[in-house]
Amino acid sequence: MTKVKICGVNDPIAFDTAVEAGADWVGFVFFPPSPRYITPETARALSRRSTAGPIRVGLFVDPTLATIAQVLDVVALDVLQIYGAPEALAAIEGRFALPVWRAIGVGSGADLPLDAWGAERLVLEARTPAGADRPGGNATTFDWSVLRGWSAPARWVLAGGLTVGNIASAVGQTGAESVDVSSGVESSRGVKDAALIRAFITAAKGV
Repeated sequence: MTKVKICGVNDPIAFDTAVEAGADWVGFVFFPPSPRYITPETARALSRRSTAGPIRVGLFVDPTLATIAQVLDVVALDVLQIYGAPEALAAIEGRFALPVWRAIGVGSGADLPLDAWGAERLVLEARTPAGADRPGGNATTFDWSVLRGWSAPARWVLAGGLTVGNIASAVGQTGAESVDVSSGVESSRGVKDAALIRAFITAAKGV
C-alpha cells in the first residue's frame, strides 16, 4: 500500500484530517518564504493534538545546525527533510540523531542521484522553476519516465504536482511506494482542504 505524506500542514483542520484519514507522515515547513510556513510553537500545538498518528517531518531549506536546534528545542520531530547541499547531511544526522531526507529537484535523468549521501529517503520533485522563491511546493510535476532504469541509492518519495486526479497514474508509471503532496490538497495557496486530503489519501492507498 502506498504511503502518504501530507506536507505543509499548518492548521488544526489539516492536521486532524491527516491523522484521521491515515496519513503516514505530516510535514511542517520551517521556511519563512513559504505560504505554508509554521512557527515551532504552532507546530508543537498541532502535534500535541494527537499522541500517536503520523510521523512528524520538519522541512528546512539550507538550515544551519543552530536553526534546526532552535526548532527541536520547541517541537519534537521524527524526521528532518533538507533542501540544500548534500555534504551537509552527515553533520545534521550526526548532530541530531534523526533520520534525514534529502530533497532533490529533477529536470532530467541527469538529476537523479546515484548516491544518497547518508539520507534515509530521497524526495524527488520537479526542479525549481525560474523565479520561484522556494525550492518545493510549486505544484509542478517532472517527466516521470526518466525514472525508468534508475537504480535508486535509497528509498524514495515521489513529490511535486501530485493531485487526486493524477495520483493513480503517477504511482502506476513510477512504481513509487511513497508519495508527498502539498499544494495538491489545498483550496487556496497555503490553505489545506479537508475533503481533498481525505480523497488524496484514499486514492493513493487504493492504487
